Amino acid sequence: MKVSGFTFIKNATKLYIPLRESILSVLPLVDEFVIAVGDNDEDDTTIDIINSIDSNKIKLINTTWDTKKYIKNTEFARQTDIAKEACTGDWLIYIQADEAIHEEDYLTIKKALQKYQKDEFVEGLLFKYRHFWGDYNHFHTSHNWYPKEIRIIKNNPKIHSWRDAQSFRKFEEFDYSPEDYNAERGEKLNVKLMDAYIYHYGYVRPPEMMTYKSKVMHKNYHGSKKAEEIYAKEPEEFDYGPLQKLKKFDGTHPSVMENWIAKFNWTNKLQYSGNRNPNRPIHKHEKLKTRVVTWIEQNLLGGRTIGGFKNYILKK
Repeated sequence: MKVSGFTFIKNATKLYIPLRESILSVLPLVDEFVIAVGDNDEDDTTIDIINSIDSNKIKLINTTWDTKKYIKNTEFARQTDIAKEACTGDWLIYIQADEAIHEEDYLTIKKALQKYQKDEFVEGLLFKYRHFWGDYNHFHTSHNWYPKEIRIIKNNPKIHSWRDAQSFRKFEEFDYSPEDYNAERGEKLNVKLMDAYIYHYGYVRPPEMMTYKSKVMHKNYHGSKKAEEIYAKEPEEFDYGPLQKLKKFDGTHPSVMENWIAKFNWTNKLQYSGNRNPNRPIHKHEKLKTRVVTWIEQNLLGGRTIGGFKNYILKK
């Protein structure tokens, strides 16, 4: 059994993305790790970060992004597919550059890879998620944050990254157009759930970096003209809101994150008491309907979600 890892990246330095840590968290699980590296800005050092990893498992593919054609962040899916299709493993472990896997879950993952390798009805493996927010001590269990997602797939050429690269679907015909990446016609994958977690750090950035990331995302999603209208409403520093209203994390982070977490220095810009600032737009998880549904899910349903979108078919 051969296992490949894969990801895509552009401007990791400028966007405050723990790329090196993300890659290192997957390397012990794979025989090769393929990275689609976009056309980084001149003042970004993504390539230097990758080159600092001493591993002959890493394979780079240089790419050029086309966010004018691939709107609504479908460029993320296209880049994911570029990396995926260069993988040679039987299983493919996908990790986004702001995610990491804990070493405590390696054995669970390896056992699942072995168990379902020859099971033709299992097309992927599902991870549980911890979405950190603001700092490394608080994470979301809110209804509007996906609690599980596919991060391991069989090496099937019919499986493609989907929408903004959050997940995968299977297509009988696929021409790599923006419409295909956003299509509803693809088949959901049959998956098995593992008792293993993805640690998601996409919303743990210095507030000014979070605003910059938000602007880049608006441009990729809406295009430059629409993004300029949205920019005017963006604060100079992102307001994460009252963190004490989120779930407190009392576990450990992946060991590869230790040095990255040590850079955390924006405590004085975070809120740990009181109510939200009424002068800023309300976050999705702060809306009354979301808070009510979240309370029911967490307190009455043992974490089971009410409705919600699931891009997979969970096999018992």
